[in-house]
Amino acid sequence: MMINTSRFGEVDVDQTRIITFPKGMLGFPKYKQYVLIEAGEDSYFWWLQSIEIPDLAFVVTDPSLFVPTYKIPLKPEQMQEIGLESLQDAQVFVIVNKRDQLLTGNLQGPLVIHCGKCVGVQLVLSDRRFTTRVPLIELGAAVHAASA
Repeated sequence: MMINTSRFGEVDVDQTRIITFPKGMLGFPKYKQYVLIEAGEDSYFWWLQSIEIPDLAFVVTDPSLFVPTYKIPLKPEQMQEIGLESLQDAQVFVIVNKRDQLLTGNLQGPLVIHCGKCVGVQLVLSDRRFTTRVPLIELGAAVHAASA
């Protein structure tokens, strides 16, 4: 399936890799279908690209690569919402933002994706240990992931 993107032009995506967010993303509730596009070989970052609108894409990463202590408290009703029986079947991402020469992660609004069903949800955590702008890496600095 071909999709249009503002960053990569036309991209051929496997329809089985489309991730559906039934409630959409925060601030974008009407756009529900996305696909992950690799930012580059051996990169710790991906683009979560809307297949419905070319200009809508988020840079995302696995937060455990940068903050090994990060754990999300997933409630049973949230697991049920995306058909999760076990956290082993989930992949967690956070949205990345650039602030000056620093990349930060929104650890209060993680994305939880059921890997087998390609269904996801964006959570809003009330835990104040992590913020919406947790420093991940400084641009120009070597990336040393906590785990690979």
